[in-house]
Amino acid sequence: MKSSGIIAAAAILVLPSLGVAADQPAQSTVERGKALALDSNKGNCIACHMMGGDGEFPGNFGPPLSQMKERYPDRAVLRKQVWDASAVNPKSIMPPFGKNGILNDSEIDGIVDYLYTL
Repeated sequence: MKSSGIIAAAAILVLPSLGVAADQPAQSTVERGKALALDSNKGNCIACHMMGGDGEFPGNFGPPLSQMKERYPDRAVLRKQVWDASAVNPKSIMPPFGKNGILNDSEIDGIVDYLYTL
């Protein structure tokens, strides 16, 4: 138990020196978010949005998913958009992924982490 605390403390000291920012998601979280965004049984973002060079046959119903950090500097606003776009735009055709239980909180967070890389 004590050794795990020492390891955690060492990681806190070493990570900043390696250039890993504390507010950046782990690469595995981004990869998981990407997989969910491209999964036709989950996020399926590619059905309506162009997403860089990812996926085949991107849709063009929604805006292209690019420059997401610039477009959504407040991560919470982007997360709310994925959770339920109709809260801001009642005529939105985007599925309310969180509200309808299509994606759970962890999955939405992963997708948002991935979108922030675009």
